[in-house]
Amino acid sequence: MRVPFVKMHGLGNDFVVLDGREMDLPAVCEDFARAIADRHTGIGCDQLIVLEPSEGHDFRMRIFNSDGGEVEACGNASRAVALLHGKPARVETAGGIIALEPTAGGASVDMGIPRFDWDAIPLDYPMDTNPMPLGWGPLKSPSAVNVGNPHVVFFVPDVWASALDTLGPDIETDPVFPQGVNVNVAQLIGANHLQLRVWERGAGLTRACGTGACAAAVVAIRKGFVGETVRVSLPGGDLTIQWREGSSIRMTGPATEAFRGSFEWDDFA
Repeated sequence: MRVPFVKMHGLGNDFVVLDGREMDLPAVCEDFARAIADRHTGIGCDQLIVLEPSEGHDFRMRIFNSDGGEVEACGNASRAVALLHGKPARVETAGGIIALEPTAGGASVDMGIPRFDWDAIPLDYPMDTNPMPLGWGPLKSPSAVNVGNPHVVFFVPDVWASALDTLGPDIETDPVFPQGVNVNVAQLIGANHLQLRVWERGAGLTRACGTGACAAAVVAIRKGFVGETVRVSLPGGDLTIQWREGSSIRMTGPATEAFRGSFEWDDFA
């Protein structure tokens, strides 16, 4: 079976998108997702995105990290899919319903209302989440938030001095996070301006993480570091995050289609 795909990225966080809304695709498993994502023997991506019909909404978006695991949310992929869809849509994800709207060169996404309770992150046992009474080496007392997927955010003096390549995997897989966690190190670098690096659960260091930008901005707003509109600079570029206590998060930023192609399904099954 020959299947078309679209290669896209949001600030360098890249995706292979399979559109199953009008064609029947075989079931996607971990091995298949991992094979497609492999940058040496597959197409290569941080995440595989599969679009499917939805009974109650415009369509469903499924997200598979490069390790093959299926996850709840991906902000950068949401903007890419908005660009591909070409008009406003309400989209079903494993992390909840999101609303997409294309803009010039990208998209604006309603990412839903963040959750802060320990069992909504989720954590393995009850504790404060802002801050958490935990630390890993020099990274201590993070804040935890679920923005469709779980995040911890550390505010540090210098994001580039944080050894995320070594500490990230340890924190991601710590038993206190039964579903794993995305690890963010953030730095206030100006008025309403954050610098951010992210170790993504199941993908490792990426050039950008939309849900990480949402998580860092929400935590910074709650702490009083910034106002309700925040510029978040990632290695791949900038996002704008807007949030007010009790409301949904609004993420706005670019997305790009890189190229299109096709492959034989059985070559990766």
